[in-house]
Amino acid sequence: MLRLASLLAVLLVTGCGQLVATPEPVYLRAAGSSTLGPLLVDLADAFARQAPATSLDVTGAGTQFGLEALRGGDAELALASWLPSDPAGTQLDAGWQATAIARDGIAVIVHPSNPAKGLGLLQLRDLFGGRAYEWRAVGQAVTPGTVQPVSREMGSGTRAAFEALAMEGEPVSPRAVIAASSQEVVDYVASHPEAIGYVSAAYVSDSVKMLAIEGESLTPETVRQGSYALSRDLWLVTADPALPVVSQFLAFVLSPPGQKIVAQHHVAIQ
Repeated sequence: MLRLASLLAVLLVTGCGQLVATPEPVYLRAAGSSTLGPLLVDLADAFARQAPATSLDVTGAGTQFGLEALRGGDAELALASWLPSDPAGTQLDAGWQATAIARDGIAVIVHPSNPAKGLGLLQLRDLFGGRAYEWRAVGQAVTPGTVQPVSREMGSGTRAAFEALAMEGEPVSPRAVIAASSQEVVDYVASHPEAIGYVSAAYVSDSVKMLAIEGESLTPETVRQGSYALSRDLWLVTADPALPVVSQFLAFVLSPPGQKIVAQHHVAIQ
């Protein structure tokens, strides 16, 4: 759990020696996508400097966790790296408001020793769907050996986005290694030359290698334009958009100072 200490305003003394009442502390709870967790901590820290009486508690435990916390009244904001959608297009509970605050690309990563440069979506579906067990089965003859897919857990927004964008709704194969966070995916791939995984671009490091998808590299520009096939929006969802502290925080996130912070983690939406 990522927490920010509560920032309380101090009593001020006027020139007449009278005490000025301190603002009532305001507590805001945000829960959900671990992809958004680090960004929300930085945004909350900057917002607290503008509203010192406000304390924002951030819990990153997966998109589904955040939506359930919002539904149960345990959070005012859900962090969602993918929004659920049924065939009729209904995405959220009645009265909920979803605000896109950033753009992100899902990076497909392999070990740095892997000479593969890119894959197509059909090849990804074969690898993660369990139909291809060796690199040569997807045209990577220069990369012998079995392939070990690495996936996020059920309830992860990144997994839901990957299954929707790359797998056309097909679930990831049961033979995939399941990681509880994006960092766990990176760590596993970095130490297993046969592995292939997927993570938010914000988690990619020099310890792994990104593959181009459908001939397009993942860059801020290809994510912004949507030409990279695994691009997505990142969302803040609230059940009470009229709540003053919620509307003020959302306005800050979408403001130029807020989007400048967003750009340090993901691709700014504005």
